[in-house]
Amino acid sequence: MATGRVIPLHARGEVPEVDPSNLTEVVRAYRGYVAAVVMRLLGRDDDVDDVVQDTFVRALDGLPRLQDKTRLKTYLASIAVRLTMRRLGRRRLLQRFGLSERWHPTLLSTPGASGEQKAMLADVYRVLDGCAPEARVAWTLRYLEGERLEDVAALMGLSLATVKRRIAAVDAQVQEAHRE
Repeated sequence: MATGRVIPLHARGEVPEVDPSNLTEVVRAYRGYVAAVVMRLLGRDDDVDDVVQDTFVRALDGLPRLQDKTRLKTYLASIAVRLTMRRLGRRRLLQRFGLSERWHPTLLSTPGASGEQKAMLADVYRVLDGCAPEARVAWTLRYLEGERLEDVAALMGLSLATVKRRIAAVDAQVQEAHRE
């Protein structure tokens, strides 16, 4: 699974030449991208493989109907985002009932990160763990993935105003946690 830096959807660059009706080609070309997005949204890797697999299974029906090959990346990302939000909702519910253990986000820290950077990352994910899935995903797509607000709204199937409100709510929580 590749979890390197994800190229935002709006970034211009080469789009892999992939036949959307060939699932094997699609998986090979976009597996790393989908895994990286899901990893950052979830904040840990224990569910990434399941969400990535589910993303491609769900995409299977729509791939042959996809007429614009340049929309393939966005199509897959939007499916992954929806599935991840469901997974985060389930995780949050389990945590409320004490059925899921808290996680320390050290596996997201990059090699060579300073202790201060690791602590900051842990603080951010501690705040994100307390957020509603929609707010968490919107904030993560915007700030950790570098997506434009319009792309975040499209990926999540929400209005731009709703996405801005969700992000602002998480911003306030992150700033409050940083002051403490």
